[in-house]
Amino acid sequence: MKDFAELFTRVDQTTRTSRKVAALTAFFQSASDADKLWCIALFSGRRPRRVITATVLREWAAEQAGIPLWLFEEAYPVVGDLAETISLVLPPPSREEDRPLSDWIAHLRTLSAQDDAARKVGILAAWDVLPDIERFLFTKLLTGGFRVGVSQKLMTRALAQATGIDEAELTHRLMGDWTPDTVTWTSLIEAPDPTAALSRPYPFYLAYQLEKTEEIEPVSDWFAERKWDGIRGQLIVREGEHHLWSRGEELMTDRFPEFATLKDFLPDGTVIDGEVLAFADDAPLPFAALQKRIGRKTVPRKLLSEAPAILMAYDLLEQDGTDIRAQPFDVRRAALARIIGSLPDGLPLRLSPEVVARDLEGLTAERALSRDLGAEGLMLKRRSAPYLAGRKKGDWWKWKVDPLTIDAVMIYAQAGHGRRANLFTDFTFAVRDGDDLVPFTKAYSGLTDAEFRQITAWVRKNTLQRFGPVRQVRPEHVFEIAFEGIQSSTRHKSGVALRFPRMARWRQDKPVAEANTLRDLHEMLTQYGS
Repeated sequence: MKDFAELFTRVDQTTRTSRKVAALTAFFQSASDADKLWCIALFSGRRPRRVITATVLREWAAEQAGIPLWLFEEAYPVVGDLAETISLVLPPPSREEDRPLSDWIAHLRTLSAQDDAARKVGILAAWDVLPDIERFLFTKLLTGGFRVGVSQKLMTRALAQATGIDEAELTHRLMGDWTPDTVTWTSLIEAPDPTAALSRPYPFYLAYQLEKTEEIEPVSDWFAERKWDGIRGQLIVREGEHHLWSRGEELMTDRFPEFATLKDFLPDGTVIDGEVLAFADDAPLPFAALQKRIGRKTVPRKLLSEAPAILMAYDLLEQDGTDIRAQPFDVRRAALARIIGSLPDGLPLRLSPEVVARDLEGLTAERALSRDLGAEGLMLKRRSAPYLAGRKKGDWWKWKVDPLTIDAVMIYAQAGHGRRANLFTDFTFAVRDGDDLVPFTKAYSGLTDAEFRQITAWVRKNTLQRFGPVRQVRPEHVFEIAFEGIQSSTRHKSGVALRFPRMARWRQDKPVAEANTLRDLHEMLTQYGS
């Protein structure tokens, strides 16, 4: 655990990519195989499940520290992180145990199978032998909240430097539904099990937002299609089985049982990149319809009928068992079109239509139609481009339509976490309804650090009431809220819910009396919503 704590400290205390990679490389070169495997798992989001609730953990920490719970609760929002608060208030360890990371994770698993009394004994004993940083990391793992400021790409780069294995090959090996329980360091990294490749997806190619239209001239060099609002996914058909993966490396096969029939018609050794959409009457349904299926492992027949799904196919990554990502997009697209064109009607698979335009003016006009067609904008792909891994500039662009906006009044504020623990960054906004203010959304991004500091100083002087960490403030400030979509919602008093809300700007020029109304919001729902 000491080595892992040192690694965490080194990557947490620098913003320089080279130093992060160097720290990870050194760890991969010196740690045990079990610890290296768990490091990869943790840095790629494969965290152990939560062992205990934060509420219980706060009570035990306050008791162990010999302070009243109210004092701990006052300190927590100031520090901004539960694990850090606990590591600060607890007394120093009475002794130290130098156990590897894998041993402590095994201990967590033992605790998860015990009752609360036994868990308490085990957790307090662990706190009593771990110094500050190790105690902090152990508590993070306890709560299932371990995160670190290193992307999987950087971690993979360090792994490539430490092992001498090609980075692209490692990226592919680390995709899929593996855990440290199902693989070993040797099977995953040094001598991968060939059977594991049967369900493994390829790393997704991601696009940047187009800022300058001169990047896509001449238009004839580019293939355009709609950017559909669904779940990006890869459909894999290998050796008579099919698998559906999300961009976040989540296996979604069971959530979309209608895709099972595709394995009977698609050639073996086929991998298709596309968008999972709720689709009916020859048109995509709003994302809200698809969202009802996202959190379910089994889908009832009624929901299958209400929100039938298709895969809108964008690209072909594997053909007849051969990786064809290095081939030009036009070649891959033509092969995809031939495959889909040979299939019978009625299957839940469609070829994403090309958006044809002679020039930039025509393409701009097509983009403007996107929202009416249920799309977010256009995707633009250089016809000669290979299919790469990760987010790259130059060959793929997303050209989204401008967001919807509404001017709203801030009515509640809450402090952030981590480096923003001393700033109010999470806000609740309302629209006017006669003399009342009706809350309708929350937002926590979009302002500069200077603006967050400015609004924090104002919140502290203008708090009306406190509800735990939340402060009700004077309704004096108007913000322009940008969002991608709007839908009906019975969960909110306003009757609406927004998709991806954020603060576009602080309207210090606008009084509350000029903020938008609930009627305005409902008119937007009628025009753009579901």
